[in-house]
Amino acid sequence: MTLEHLDVAIVGAGLSGICAAYHLSRDRPDRQIAIFEARDAMGGTWDLFRYPGIRSDSDMPTLGYSFRPWTGEKAIADGPSILRYIRDTAAETGIDRQIRYGHRLIAADWDGAAWRLELETPDGARAISAKWLFLCTGYYDYAEGYRPDIPGLADFAGDVIHPQHWPEGYDPAGKRIVVVGSGATAVTLVPELARSAAHVTMLQRSPTYIVAMPSRDKLADLARRWLGDRRGHALTRWKNILMGTAFYRISQSRPDFVARMIRKAASKAIGPRVDPDRDLTPRYAPWDQRLCLVPDGDLFRVLRDGRAEIVTDRIERITAEGVMTEGGSVLPADTIVLATGLKVQVAGGACLSLKGEPVQMSDSFAYRGVMYSGLPNLSVALGYINASWTLKCELIARYTRRLLDHMEAEGWDWAMPEPPPDDVPVRTTFELSAGYLERARDIIPKQTDRSPWRMLQSYVADRRLLGRGDLTEAMSFGHAEKASPPLSHRPESA
Repeated sequence: MTLEHLDVAIVGAGLSGICAAYHLSRDRPDRQIAIFEARDAMGGTWDLFRYPGIRSDSDMPTLGYSFRPWTGEKAIADGPSILRYIRDTAAETGIDRQIRYGHRLIAADWDGAAWRLELETPDGARAISAKWLFLCTGYYDYAEGYRPDIPGLADFAGDVIHPQHWPEGYDPAGKRIVVVGSGATAVTLVPELARSAAHVTMLQRSPTYIVAMPSRDKLADLARRWLGDRRGHALTRWKNILMGTAFYRISQSRPDFVARMIRKAASKAIGPRVDPDRDLTPRYAPWDQRLCLVPDGDLFRVLRDGRAEIVTDRIERITAEGVMTEGGSVLPADTIVLATGLKVQVAGGACLSLKGEPVQMSDSFAYRGVMYSGLPNLSVALGYINASWTLKCELIARYTRRLLDHMEAEGWDWAMPEPPPDDVPVRTTFELSAGYLERARDIIPKQTDRSPWRMLQSYVADRRLLGRGDLTEAMSFGHAEKASPPLSHRPESA
């Protein structure tokens, strides 16, 4: 069996993987591309998570693709609608034919000419050579979520559920449910479970900034009606980008003002059932962690009606009947939902190496938020922390396309970002205080305080730098150390 050679290997068939395949193959039918998906279905996050009420925490005009307008009724869409959008996009563009399911990347080694991929497939192990490796694997472990060590959890007599693996057929009707957590998953689950549960308690160690937003964008509806789907989508997309950017900048320059404004709005929506100082005042500034979005204020409504409550306290231990807090509260429960977050994972858990030498990603520096120093011919799709994930991933795909085209034109076989000077200040890649990122500081790459080794959190700035910026700044180019097919070669397949 001959070794299959690809121009580009994309790992992951989720939102960003479909985006990468579209931009790299657009007008280039000669470019050999394959998408390797470890699971048996496309969709990534939106296929994996099945908990009640799952939805986006970003507006769909920016979470969706620029090349395929979102035409759904809701600007804040539910998970199944987003999954249909991804799958319809893949089918409409023909990208679905490039996906190979059940292909898990185990290891990738750069041999001086190409990446040699070791894949676990339904038919056994397989090796594939690819000139360029594009990781669209996200940033968390699909196999399991984060489960803190909670005293007494094994003694609990009811159901213990982690939202990442929601049990099919679970019925919350008539049950007392304690949701441990205060992030995006928790604020989504609480109002959905409260529809039929006897009572739902959101048990949080500390509050999160929660902002209500209409699920429908009337301006977007009007724009599509008058301008058509494509132009209306583009106008709405830019409106939302600029509004989001302005809000983020105000949050950074006047955090106290924004914090008061968010807390006042939430307190007014919920009413006297919460203590604003205790339950709605985080210990951090806005955008030190992501804000939580609740469409149409659904969380506020169930808290106001008494169908759910917030308890701000730490867990002392779990008993057979429920949760005891350090403050002395006893929360009876039939079900405990551990909305405690994610386990961060780099490269989808695959081992990367250079000529057989293992690579520690934490030793590398992010280059324009696209590549990493010391790693040739490798792109990684990571989105913004303060805006929709897809905005940055689409820019990364476009930049990678520009770089591949440049390499072909100049006759280069590989491109590798150079490391920053030794005297520059080092920062963590994601400047958020979120728990899942704090737990992963020792495995994720770093950044600096200056370009090009800095991950900007500005779509407008990135659009200029990645779309038209210099491709050669702090970038080394070279020729293959041994014979290897050029980027547009059509090799013999296995």
